[in-house]
Amino acid sequence: MIIDAQKLSYSQINTILKEHGGDVQIQNCLGHRFLASGLSEGYISIDGIPGNALGAYLNGACIEVNGNAQDAVGDTMNDGTIIVHGSIGDAAGYAMRGGEIFVRGSAGYRAGVHMKAYEDKLPVMVIGGCAGSFLGEYQAGGLIVVLGLTDENRKIVSNFPCTGMHGGKVFIRSGCDDIIFPRQVNHRAAQAQELEEIRPHIEKFCGLFGSDAEEIMDSSFTLITPDSKNPYKQMYVAN
Repeated sequence: MIIDAQKLSYSQINTILKEHGGDVQIQNCLGHRFLASGLSEGYISIDGIPGNALGAYLNGACIEVNGNAQDAVGDTMNDGTIIVHGSIGDAAGYAMRGGEIFVRGSAGYRAGVHMKAYEDKLPVMVIGGCAGSFLGEYQAGGLIVVLGLTDENRKIVSNFPCTGMHGGKVFIRSGCDDIIFPRQVNHRAAQAQELEEIRPHIEKFCGLFGSDAEEIMDSSFTLITPDSKNPYKQMYVAN
């Protein structure tokens, strides 16, 4: 089914998506917000640039964007997959508690903020390019991987990643000597056995976007984890 979004509101598009329940191609998308919100099934291909909160509360469907996407991609998503062939804006994966987000390009500020895991759910975000400041802010669970596969003249991750982090892991494909880290995290070179945790996600990323998984896995990664289950104590208590 093909939907021409040019003369439709986001609510009209979402009504069609929920009633149809199958595979859909959305054409001429330009800033439509909340697309596929809460959707549990189906495959949605989007040509154009979806607006904020693409796939918010997503619960199992697969969304593929053939270009860029705006802020809050996968906001509070519970399950499913979001694939973006371009770059994304700020706060992607906000409070994400399940599912996967794969981004070929770069992400803005605060990607993975408040990401969390629950029981058998493990949210995963793989960013192919770079990420802005406060990556993984207040992260409580899940995996974030940043690969730096870009010619952009910028740091792979900007400053203060994982501020307030108290769970989960972040893997950054570099030594990260030029990044300013907050005090409440540990950052060190990832060991070979630790990298096996991200291998299936790297292989899926490469299958989607055509990169070489073995070449990426042979690189050095920095692993960031919390050093306390009470990170706020370090902010407000002297000792």
